[in-house]
Amino acid sequence: MTTNNRLAPGDPAPDFTLPDADGNDVSLHDYRGRKVVVYFYPAASTPGCTKEACDFRDNLAELNGAGIDVIGISPDKPAKLAKFRDAEQLTFPLLSDPERTTLEAWGAFGEKMMYGKKVTGVIRSTFLVDEDGKIAVAQYNVRGTGHVAKLRRDLAV
Repeated sequence: MTTNNRLAPGDPAPDFTLPDADGNDVSLHDYRGRKVVVYFYPAASTPGCTKEACDFRDNLAELNGAGIDVIGISPDKPAKLAKFRDAEQLTFPLLSDPERTTLEAWGAFGEKMMYGKKVTGVIRSTFLVDEDGKIAVAQYNVRGTGHVAKLRRDLAV
């Protein structure tokens, strides 16, 4: 897939059921009635993805206090996610999407610019899904560093 359909506020969030770092299935519909941040990242244990995950970890209490859960999704296998979770002491679900079907459904996989070249890969993206399962915030091409603070400012959390 080289083109990606982007989600926008008001769109229904595409449902998914993916294995977490321990191999347990987690579904978006499990979060119905709560707000949830769903963020997509290219690869566990890389510098930008580690910074991003640690930013979510460090802000999790404030987000949870505002009624917002967090889920991270990458193409990594559960075993790699478990190592990443344990090494960084992450306390929110990391989900595995090696076939990239969820990444594609959310517009988080496709053509992007990397070092001045067009490549196909994971587009670092962050979404807020509201209590009714609709997209409230859609952010594509976010940076691994600093976007959690911006998200908190935008959400007044």
